[in-house]
Amino acid sequence: MSTVADRLAKKSSHKTSAKQVRLRLVYVDFWSAVKLSFLAAVALAVVTIVAFFLVYMVVSATGLIAKADDLFQSISGGSGALSSIIGLPQVMAMAAIIAILNLIVVTVLGAVVAGLYNLAVKVTGGLLIGFTSN
Repeated sequence: MSTVADRLAKKSSHKTSAKQVRLRLVYVDFWSAVKLSFLAAVALAVVTIVAFFLVYMVVSATGLIAKADDLFQSISGGSGALSSIIGLPQVMAMAAIIAILNLIVVTVLGAVVAGLYNLAVKVTGGLLIGFTSN
């Protein structure tokens, strides 16, 4: 089986002294994939919470919440305040809920992808990876 990398290596005019090894990835450990996807999900959850906090602070500092509150009160006839619904505790609670849902979804997706890869290897033979000692 000739690949583009093999053809380019044959066209090279000088020989390298580095030893090249080609390995085939035929199995992904399920629990390792779950742990790695969980760690990625935790990082994504932290980024989500920090992003919600920063966006709320910017929107609050620019006065958009007060203007939206005035608009909402003029439309509803003064029956409710939007600022009581959109406060920092409510925004951070929503950020926490979204972060927890993302944590679950990303961890499950990591497990599903590892399982699908292990099933696909039986058909395709795996992923060919080349290493060199440079």
